[in-house]
Amino acid sequence: MNAPVKLSHVARFVDLSDPATMRRIEAFVAEQGGDVFQRPAWLCGVEAGTGHRGAGFITEQLGVITGWMPITEVRSLIFANTLVSSGFGVGGGICAESNEAAKALAQAAERHAVKTGFASIETRGGFIPEGWVSWDDKHCSFERDLAEDDEAELLAIPRKARAEVRKGLKNDLEVRVGRDQRDLDAHYAVYSESVRNLGTPVFPRTLFKAMLEAFSNESDILTVLKDGAPIASVFSFYHNGAVLPFWGGGIHAARNERANELMYYKLMCHARERGMTRFDFGRSKTGSGPYNFKKNWGFDPEPLTYAEWAAPGAKPRDIDPTNEAYSRKIDLWKKLPLPIANLIGPFIARDLA
Repeated sequence: MNAPVKLSHVARFVDLSDPATMRRIEAFVAEQGGDVFQRPAWLCGVEAGTGHRGAGFITEQLGVITGWMPITEVRSLIFANTLVSSGFGVGGGICAESNEAAKALAQAAERHAVKTGFASIETRGGFIPEGWVSWDDKHCSFERDLAEDDEAELLAIPRKARAEVRKGLKNDLEVRVGRDQRDLDAHYAVYSESVRNLGTPVFPRTLFKAMLEAFSNESDILTVLKDGAPIASVFSFYHNGAVLPFWGGGIHAARNERANELMYYKLMCHARERGMTRFDFGRSKTGSGPYNFKKNWGFDPEPLTYAEWAAPGAKPRDIDPTNEAYSRKIDLWKKLPLPIANLIGPFIARDLA
């Protein structure tokens, strides 16, 4: 009896300019249970909002997709040119049916990087290619099921954190959910001030607008207001039964009002009304303040595995804000007047994909 023919996985580059190809990849990611950062819609939102091209590699057998590696091509005057999977995401990476398909994708990405002048490749999750440098001690994710109703949701929060939520519920605060210009303006005002206070450049306003358009039915903004003024706001995505509060923050006034605590509790309730069953609290640096905040809310940390590859003779970029080289810059950024930080910040932050 003749042995069965083993088909190879043929990898090729795709630039997402063809709507039919995008639909095929979206379907493949959904079939594989991939994350929101692996979706072509994410790459297109990033490209529209920052100018960094969205692309990727697919493998096929007999015309059927067997693997997909999303790519954001980050060309920067400040940092090394890098292929990121996926840009501005906390997940992404290679999505494949088999190790063979995943290996073919990684090798195709390496060849593309060398050919087109990229110093390195970064992946955030997914299949970790053999020979790449990887680590799982820098970031953790936090996720749990949503409760069956609002009261059960409140009781699911550990006692000390629940007390803070109750304080927020007693304050005279308005909670608004929407997707229009006023919601975007309120969110950007709060978010830009909150990241300035942390010493971080703010992303371009165009990125948030582009993401609302790319995820027209799967994103919204929840804002907490005091006397009509926004003091806390969160931009969330809805994917595969989970809500992901992705860009969120509060100004100093939010602390005394317990607006951040109220914001996340109200988002849990809102997400359930949208049919979600899980709350994905996102990524935090291991041991950081946000890491401890999420643990105090009853979420268990799960280490995230990231990896990178460097072209021969090149060094990967270094954009880790916890490195000592950035400590003085962070301290100086915190002191910048907000209008100046908002003017300069997007030009820097767009390259921090």
